Parts: sequence; structure tokens; C-alpha cells
Amino acid sequence: MGFQFLLVFFFLSLSLHTQLFSNAETVTTVYSSKLIHRFSGEAASYWASKGRNTTPPQLGSLEHMKLLLNSDFKRQRLKLGSLNRLLVPSQGSETFFYGNDMGWLHYTWIDIGTPNISFLVALDAGSDLLWVPCDCIQCAPLSSSYYSMLDKDLGEYNPSRSTTSKSLSCSHQLCELGPNCQSPKESCPYTVNYYSENTSSSGFLFEDQLHLASFGAGANEGLVQAQVIVGCGRKQSGIYLDGSAPDGVMGLGPAKISVPSLLAKSGLVPHSFSLCFNNSYSGRIYFGDQGPSAQRTATFVPFEGKYSGYFVKVEDYCIGSLCLKQTGFQAQVDSGSSFTYLPNEDYETLVAEFDKRVNATRSGIEGFPYCYKARSHGQPNVPSMKFMFAMNQSFVIENPMFHIINYQGVDLYCLGIQPIDGEIGLIGQNFMTGYRMVFDWENLKLGWSHSNCQDISDNKKVHLAPPPNDASVNPLPNEQQRTPSGRAVAPAVAGRAPAEPSAASPLLILYQYCTISLLLLQLTFWLHYSF
Repeated sequence: MGFQFLLVFFFLSLSLHTQLFSNAETVTTVYSSKLIHRFSGEAASYWASKGRNTTPPQLGSLEHMKLLLNSDFKRQRLKLGSLNRLLVPSQGSETFFYGNDMGWLHYTWIDIGTPNISFLVALDAGSDLLWVPCDCIQCAPLSSSYYSMLDKDLGEYNPSRSTTSKSLSCSHQLCELGPNCQSPKESCPYTVNYYSENTSSSGFLFEDQLHLASFGAGANEGLVQAQVIVGCGRKQSGIYLDGSAPDGVMGLGPAKISVPSLLAKSGLVPHSFSLCFNNSYSGRIYFGDQGPSAQRTATFVPFEGKYSGYFVKVEDYCIGSLCLKQTGFQAQVDSGSSFTYLPNEDYETLVAEFDKRVNATRSGIEGFPYCYKARSHGQPNVPSMKFMFAMNQSFVIENPMFHIINYQGVDLYCLGIQPIDGEIGLIGQNFMTGYRMVFDWENLKLGWSHSNCQDISDNKKVHLAPPPNDASVNPLPNEQQRTPSGRAVAPAVAGRAPAEPSAASPLLILYQYCTISLLLLQLTFWLHYSF
């Protein structure tokens, strides 16, 4: 009958009829329940028994129809509000890039705690945890005098000074190291090891407020405080001590502990976000963004049998008009990787063909063997490049080169692709330039569309300092995804469960029965308190 008549259901009885045919291994399960209209006499009797007297409108009256119509509008507003609302950090959606001075990564300002403290965090889609320097034992310098491009000191988190901070106990479901604790009441420790050699962050986990701004069609604009998990990063190592992420990292992966996951769990926005990096090194981040309808998409694929990160299948790659037929490989889409990495065999095939087609003098440097001297008018002629995903979806690389100014008296353009051991590649932020990249975990889709990163405006820009006019000399690759044995793996297992087996077992039937019973019970409570 649809929402036109809006039935409200109270599940007074539940019957489970199951027929098992062991020989044919066929299972038929039927669930039934009694439905009661909220304006019926039976519903009025139920409310009276609970001490709540109600006078329902006369069925078919104008009052009755107006109530139904208002309920329709209410539900539509709730539904459209969550779909159209976007969230950005309270200081604005803008991201910043400082070249090699700060690890070739993109950053944004966020506010945490009460009173709020500002942090300039690196954006990393290859890991999951949000951590910031806190009660430091071993941290990078936080003074602006250490970073020539900053005009204010970086923040340090102190949970004891935030009135909204709460220590996460070892018994909490999101405490990965809980089994190692001596007592379940202890504070939950964390350690995140990153792909870059000897790079890690460790400390303790807390719950606190992340300050966000809400905007979008059909949404109430204003400030939003969201409960998130924050790592109190007491000790950092590796490149994080050299200034690559002095003020912390916002892991944007899909695990349950990440900011996008927690925002979705709170019902604030869909489990999706977008990043946009343009050619002038500025960018945007939006939580809840599922992208334009005309965007191209690729389906996320499981890694080692689990949906644990933003992995896609690269079926082919093309240089100019030549597509190099390969067996294909999986690649993690990772904003925390400055450059793009291909498995060794694929890398050798691609760069050999690329080098044939570049009409310029090759002048490799340490770490980047495929560099070319600039022409009199700038960049040499570079062949087009694209990746081919499933369903013939092409991902065109806007510019695979980066510019090194005045290297030993010569301007160079270098190919931003590196080899990597193993079978897993990385699509880094250099290949995302010029695109609005949508990480839609709710629909297990990667989306991309051409963008100048100004097509969604929140009018809440913060200009700390202008980005550099070009890349710094001596670029250093910097990957932030967590990995054992050189393979890209998310810090925590998350995502969707494997597909159900084709034939159900009695144990599975019992599991389904319990699950559906709980869902029905939850729906009953929701209906009870909503009306």
C-alpha cells in the first residue's frame, strides 16, 4: 500500500515456518507477523493499556489525510537530509599541499575536543586511525618556526583538558590490542605501522568530539559535533619525526574505527567521502559525498577474501593508442601515497613503452630513473596514459609527470611511477590530480569525475599560507598505508562479509531466525518511540 497510507506495525506475534528437505538440500523459511494500523481501535487499546490515551482521527477524514501527508513529508525530509547533507571540517573543506617540505602529502585543518584544539592532519585513505600528537614522549617539532610555510604553531592534544574526552577501555569492541591488556578496564593502547620504513605511531585511544560544518540541499546548515575515536599519539617514528605528518594523520579507510565509518554509524552522512586535488596543489574533502550521477565508477574488490580497503582491479593499461595486454593486478587507491606504484613486471612493461614515446632527452636521477630534460617551452611531449578497470571503465591519467626545478642547473620532468614488490599496486595522489575522487563504501564503488575542486563550495575557506608554485627539489616518495611484508593492508579488518553459501544449514537457519527476530524487536521499539 506504500507510504500513501503509512502503516505503523506492532509485531505482536512472530511465527517461523521452516521446511527442511535433507535430500534436496532445499530450505524454505517463512516469517509472519500481525500488522496493526496506528489509527485503528486495536492500536488505541494498546496505548490505553500503556497509560497513554490517544484520540485517533476518523478514518477517511481530512484530518486523517493531513496527518498521513505530514508523515510522508517528515520521512522524505529525513531521508533526503541524510542523502544531500555534506560534512566538512569546521574550518572548511580546503586541503593544503606544501611539496617536499612536508612529505608531498595533502593536509586539512580539523578541530578536536572541548575547548577545541586545531590540528593540521595528513589525509590518508590507506589507513584507518585518526591520531594526533598528544602528551608527547617522541613527536615531531610543533613550532611554526620549524616550518617556514606555517604562520601558527601546530596543536598538541591533551585528553585531560577536554571535557568531552573519554578514555577507550581495553574491553571496547574497537580496541584492536585489547587481548594484550592485563585488565579490560585499562586504557586501550594502539600501534600503527606504516609502509614507509620504520614509520609508526603509538599511544592510547580516546573518544572525543570532531567539529564539523554541515551544508547541502535539504540540510540544515550549521556546526556538528561528532563522536570519533582519536589516537593520543605519544610516540612517533620514521618519517613522522622528519615533519611528514607532524600534527597527525586522519585515516580515511573503511574500517569501523575510521572517521568516515563513525560518521556513517552515527547516521550523519552516508558511508562515503570525496577528495579533490587540482593542478595548483589545492583541494577539497567532503564527508558524505557520493559524487555526481555522471561520474565513472569501478567496483571495490576484496583483498585476500575480505573487503578491507579501497582496492580496485586494473585489467589493462594503455600508453598512447597501445593497450598492453596483461593479466591485470589489484591496486589500492591511496591518498597517503605521494606517487603511484606498479608490481615490478607491470612497471617494467609500462615504463619501457612510455620511454619509447617520449620525445625528449632522458636524464634519470636517484630514485627516479625516468626523468626528461625540459624543452624550451616547458614539459616534453608526453604520451597519454590510462588504466582500464572492469566494465571497460577508463581512468585517464591527467599528468603522470612532476616537475623538478633547477636540478643541477636543469629543469626536469619525471614520471611519478615506481616499482613495488608483490602483486598489489598503489594508485597514489599524483594520479588523482584533476579528479573528484569518491570513495563510496556504502555501495562499494570508486567514483571519479573531472573537477577543478571548486564545483562544490562551502564558503568556509581557511588560507593558512599559499601553496608552493611548484614541487620542491629532491622529491621523496611517501606511502602511508599499513603493510606487513611489503603488502598493502588496512590497519584493521573491516567491510562486508563474504557472500552467503548457496545451501543453508540448520545452524544458518537458526542464525537467520535470531537475527530477524532482533531486527523485528528493534523496529518495534523504533515505532513505539517514533509515534
